[in-house]
Amino acid sequence: MNDVAKVSGESTAMVIPIEAYVSEAYARAENEKLWGRVWQIACRTEEIPEVGDYVTYDILDESIIVVRSARDRIAAYYNVCLHRGRRLTEGCGRLQQFYCRFHGWRWGLDGENLHVLDRENWGNALSEENLRMRQARVDTWGGWVWINMDPNCEPLRDYLDLAASLLAPFELDKMRYRWRQWLYMPCNWKTALEAFNESYHLDATHPQMIRWGSSSYWSRAAGRHAWHGIAAPRGGESRGGAGLGSISTRPGQDPRIAAAELNNEIKRTVDATTTDTIVKAANRLVNELPPGTPAAEVGAYLMASAARDDAARGVIWPAIDPGAAMAAGFDWHLFPNSIVLPGPTFALCYRARPHGYDPDSCIFEVYTLERFPQGEAPKTEWVYQPDASEEKWRKILCQDFSNMPAVQKGIKSRGFPGPRPNPVQEVAVSHFHEVLAQYMGTGAPRPIQAPNGKERP
Repeated sequence: MNDVAKVSGESTAMVIPIEAYVSEAYARAENEKLWGRVWQIACRTEEIPEVGDYVTYDILDESIIVVRSARDRIAAYYNVCLHRGRRLTEGCGRLQQFYCRFHGWRWGLDGENLHVLDRENWGNALSEENLRMRQARVDTWGGWVWINMDPNCEPLRDYLDLAASLLAPFELDKMRYRWRQWLYMPCNWKTALEAFNESYHLDATHPQMIRWGSSSYWSRAAGRHAWHGIAAPRGGESRGGAGLGSISTRPGQDPRIAAAELNNEIKRTVDATTTDTIVKAANRLVNELPPGTPAAEVGAYLMASAARDDAARGVIWPAIDPGAAMAAGFDWHLFPNSIVLPGPTFALCYRARPHGYDPDSCIFEVYTLERFPQGEAPKTEWVYQPDASEEKWRKILCQDFSNMPAVQKGIKSRGFPGPRPNPVQEVAVSHFHEVLAQYMGTGAPRPIQAPNGKERP
């Protein structure tokens, strides 16, 4: 890859070729050029806490077994019997050895072969080396298990680059699943991700949220990844404070009431990016702070109050400097296919994967993480929820879901020249395709042409 390490903000106005969204040939090329060469999240470490616990991670034609092979070791094996190629596992569970249901060949958790039926029939052709399970690269960061099928790949920490540094204060590894659901979405996996790696869409897609103000956003890129945060309020709105606990209000709104209403709305309509503790603390603000308290003081008090309440129940907030919180923004696109919205004790996360080689279909997963008292994290499983209704997915996600298939259809129109991301607020979208094109060798965004035929500056 070319050097993409420079941190960048505003970009040139670009148009993205549609090939990456609609071409089956492109989708097939991704198997080798992209998915075989990148670090990607396979699961959370909490899913494999005990020796023998495993998760099967599938991406297109490939399948990887992520297993706790020893107390202090996680391994990633290609999910294939070395006899005739049968898959060894599916889903998740716990096992003591890998067993092929076709002819009974077996391997230990260390990948060494334990049994070949009638091995003597092969004479000396089978050795310990050529019977050993093939491995992918594996590492952990942020509480996730990452895999890479390129044996010569760079270390995970180098791959994550600035993202790892700016997200470190949130201590994502100390969070655990609160809920997780997935469905098949009738759009390309990139179309799905791009519904969530920018906030330029908020006013139009989530109009009910304008009640508490409207903001514009900064968007930046570093290395392969990109992130964004709030730049400034629009119109007559004001914003008190910065980073965690900042409160946006319209003229005449009481920031105490606004903070309570907003947190209750978020809890009701997305059930993420806030917690029960923060909601309860917000609901007390009108009784604990006098009228006229500035928004900045309201936000700081809310966060301090919620932190004390959490500490009393055994949840200690990480020490996040306000400047670090501002620099980290609130939405990260970790290339290629994960998005993380971090908070002091929570994170809302998305992952998109291709569904076979159909460019019009993807596997889309949504999950929330939260810090819990020791031993009190809920037991969760992945829930397949094909009913994309508010009852099953809540209002905000359903509003986002309504865009994704409609975009996928519109991209194919003869009247559509290609996506033209906002060069200030949607840098994450254009940067995604710049990095993707370096892997794929095609599809790089190009500058939008001015009416006189010259490229705009």
